[in-house]
Amino acid sequence: MKSLKISLAISLLGLALVYSCGDDNQNDGKNLVAKGPVKYGGVFKMNETEDFRTLFPLNIVDIVSGHIGAQVYEGIVKFNPKDLTIMPGIAYKWEILDSAKHFVFHLRNNVVFHDDPCFAGGNGRACTAADIKYCFDRICTVSPNNQHFPDTFKDRVVGANDYFASTEKNSPLAGGVSGITAPNDSTIDIRLSGPMPGFLNILATQGCWIYAKEAFAKYGEDMRIHCVGTGPFKVKSISEGDAVVLERNPKYWAIDQYGNRLPYLDNVEFKFIKDKRSEIIAFRSGDLDMVFRLPVEMAKDIMGELSGAKDHAADFTIQSNEAMSLTYYGFQDKLPPFNNSLVRQAFNYAINRQYIAEKVLQGDATPAIYGVVPPCLPGYDSKTIVGYTYDPDKARKLLAQAGYPGGKGFPDITLQINSGGGDRNPMTADYVVNQLKENLGISVHVTQLPFAEHLETLETGKALFWRTGWIADYPDPETFLTILYGKHVPAKLEERESINSVRYVSATFDSLYEAASKEADPVKRLDLFHRADQQAMNDAALMPIYYEVNDRLVHKNVRGFDINPMEYRDMTFTWFDNDDDKGATKKDTTSK
Repeated sequence: MKSLKISLAISLLGLALVYSCGDDNQNDGKNLVAKGPVKYGGVFKMNETEDFRTLFPLNIVDIVSGHIGAQVYEGIVKFNPKDLTIMPGIAYKWEILDSAKHFVFHLRNNVVFHDDPCFAGGNGRACTAADIKYCFDRICTVSPNNQHFPDTFKDRVVGANDYFASTEKNSPLAGGVSGITAPNDSTIDIRLSGPMPGFLNILATQGCWIYAKEAFAKYGEDMRIHCVGTGPFKVKSISEGDAVVLERNPKYWAIDQYGNRLPYLDNVEFKFIKDKRSEIIAFRSGDLDMVFRLPVEMAKDIMGELSGAKDHAADFTIQSNEAMSLTYYGFQDKLPPFNNSLVRQAFNYAINRQYIAEKVLQGDATPAIYGVVPPCLPGYDSKTIVGYTYDPDKARKLLAQAGYPGGKGFPDITLQINSGGGDRNPMTADYVVNQLKENLGISVHVTQLPFAEHLETLETGKALFWRTGWIADYPDPETFLTILYGKHVPAKLEERESINSVRYVSATFDSLYEAASKEADPVKRLDLFHRADQQAMNDAALMPIYYEVNDRLVHKNVRGFDINPMEYRDMTFTWFDNDDDKGATKKDTTSK
């Protein structure tokens, strides 16, 4: 299979990894002159083909909202955008004690919330351990605007489950979550119910981003657009469906090794151009500095075959890598005909994933013929998982065993896909429904919904068969296999479930998943996750289609904008080298 795997990013991330723990002169960003090779100023413009849903950390479950929120908020630790390792955030150091069951974090004394009317006089105050405790208690609070308890502190932090249950009864326990304490203004102490060496990954995710309690008291649900964090940028303006503009936070705590206060950019602007052709035109004209993922139908027009793109990039650089991302079709496992595992298996064998990846998507994906966890995840041997290869004869036999020989008696069903993302979704859907008709004799209709409506229907059990995807929240197999953990499934179908939307429940899978989550030995832990992955494939819990390949077009003068397999973006280190020769193509021999 042809797949573009080159990286032409030029990064000076290493220059920005020296942080100040004390006060430093503040500057509003105007007329700044940077020391060293970096430069201040400029507006970095990028596009999202779907609107954001919410910018409130506890409710962010989509990638668009995550991209914006990651610039405004931060946690006590954060991901390094270059290699996804954990780096300091609001905490500048920590200790891991008692076989990774006890974590102690020491906080900076110069982290300040963004200026906002929620504060007296409109001036942001210092962020202390009490703020961390407040936000972490809210993760364990029942609320329709809190979707992150299951994937953060549930079953992990001492007292988290008890506190959650108490808020469900409208009688919250005094003192909040017992396993989270703030012994002083600069220390947070967290105790876990069992060893979890990877707990820092959880703390770096969006559910653990820190916001001001005054903002929550003033805005409540309106924190969807009223953002008060401590991140490198703050919200300047939001015009929904049009643009979100962020501006430099002059009080941000970080400085680089040359003594420059970060970030370097004046503004970051997110546009919402839905049509990929229009997005490419905007990029070519200079109205965008980056395009994420090329539209398949325009790939040849832009630069020829993707595999030869590096020879055609005269005005921009190309960044590409295999992504920690799975595109799959979900079955509503609780409802017929998909409550029959034989039907789910038949659907899986009826699809030629190799053709989808190589022909439909022109090599810009990897066929998902293994398990739920993408092959690029470090240390995890996905390729030994027995998944689903193309076998139409076997598919027909399984469907007949399920009681639908040749598709007779099988109900007409609808495949629901979301808009946005160019032509990838409809082109893939058209191919899949044609294969189901040709190989199984089943008629499937396709309907396309706006992204927010699409998520609403699948999360509340209204969709029967749908397209969706999962991008790693952190580089670990747990973040993928959690989408099939049975204890996420609510009692009633109509109750919202944003993680295990297929409502898959398997005692075998759950026991393996739970054992892996508690296993301190890394080799045994990966083996348990591997066995859980295989169980899910045996049950055809969902229908993997392809593992994503991330690719970007980036203008040549952009620096410090690293690509990573999670497409995690941190604009703290990004800057424009406007002295760069516009006529030459930058090439970096480092490739993944």
